Amino acid sequence: MRVFSLRQTSRAVLLSMSASLALTLSAHAATVKPPVGQTASTAEQNSSNRLTPGNSTDGIIALVNENAILKSELVDAIVQTQARAQAAGENLPNSAQLQSDVLNALILRELQLSMIKRVGLNPDESAINQRLGQIAQSEGLNSLSELQQSLDAARPGSYAALRAQLIEEASIQALQQRQISSRVRISEQDIDAFLASPEAKRLNQSEYQTIHVRVPYIDDYSRLSEAQRGEALKVAEDLRTRLLAPNVNVAEAVAATQGSYPIPLQGGDMGFHKAASLPTELSTEITKLEVGAVSAPLVTPEGIDIIKLADKKESDKMLIPQWHTRHILVKVDELQTDALAEQKINDLYGQLRSGADFADLASTYSDDPGSAGRGGDLDWVSAEDMVGQFEAVMKNTTVGDYSAPFKTQFGWHILKVEGKREQDVSTQYRRNMARQALYQRLAPQAKEDWLQELRAGAYIQILG
Repeated sequence: MRVFSLRQTSRAVLLSMSASLALTLSAHAATVKPPVGQTASTAEQNSSNRLTPGNSTDGIIALVNENAILKSELVDAIVQTQARAQAAGENLPNSAQLQSDVLNALILRELQLSMIKRVGLNPDESAINQRLGQIAQSEGLNSLSELQQSLDAARPGSYAALRAQLIEEASIQALQQRQISSRVRISEQDIDAFLASPEAKRLNQSEYQTIHVRVPYIDDYSRLSEAQRGEALKVAEDLRTRLLAPNVNVAEAVAATQGSYPIPLQGGDMGFHKAASLPTELSTEITKLEVGAVSAPLVTPEGIDIIKLADKKESDKMLIPQWHTRHILVKVDELQTDALAEQKINDLYGQLRSGADFADLASTYSDDPGSAGRGGDLDWVSAEDMVGQFEAVMKNTTVGDYSAPFKTQFGWHILKVEGKREQDVSTQYRRNMARQALYQRLAPQAKEDWLQELRAGAYIQILG
């Protein structure tokens, strides 16, 4: 069993307190319906029932199975959503529709949190600490303790509230990932078909040196006159002509094109990169170009793009380091405390230091059913296959040697490195990337279907 091929939690994007509800709302509001008997138009006419901090007294606004959502929670969520919209430059009036959408988002959130408690889903503590560390760094602080002191000095309990919010968001994300992955079915035939499509060109290992320059609009695209759009297009066509010259000096070409155009042109020589690292629309254009060719002007809502393929490095191989690894796992669970597991792993470590055979100990004592029967053998693994702590120890263990005991979210381990090699994984990489692209295409609908089923199977009563 490859128990270590899960980094989703540690790689999760944990939302900040101010953004969490707004993102939840935008993701889920379309999947929910107004209360029975109340259409959207009826809700708009009922404007006198809108809750605000000034007219609401606390009480229950909705029952969700055995739990309640308070009016104060709804008011806070509405204020948070409006603040988020205002920060993005949008005005979001406190309409009956907004109140209904935010309440529906709170209901879905409550249903997911209840499910998390039932299944006992807990996020990786190291991922939470990593996210808190990022927040501390962004605030110019050097440690979590400094972040805690800063937050609690401004408002007592703020650090604990932030940590709880991050844990909640990480748990919801992990739950959604688990539910969606069980619903999205991607066959090997689906992957073959994708790899045969033009879109798959962006998965190749070639590196492209691109020149990417954007002609920005002088105003929002929707407000531009035909003359203004024509002016931007004329500048883009002039730039394209200049970039077609061989061995062109990009900076000089951009400066010469700028002329009297009022908005500075953006971009230049972007260096070498793989197509997969670019947005799909750009990589699609780049992979179609021959070296020295320049794309036709690409009109986007933000501006007009010109792309030149300056050079290309062909590469049919993707070599990555791999380690042939064995391990012994002593799990920490409801039957075995952390202290007892640590004691057992230290005893096994002592036996190894006294000359015991690693494979024999793994076969007898390891709690990993997938590898114990093979003497703890995990076969050849890559760094990204393993959780962070395991990866770090594996990389720092000499071939032929074993590590000291260490802990991951799965329990206590000792690992042994039997060998190391460079492996060409180009084919598998392309198939994995194809699977990921197909998953991203199918996941939104799977998520919406699951949320609708979750809500349909719940007891929900709107009281206000």
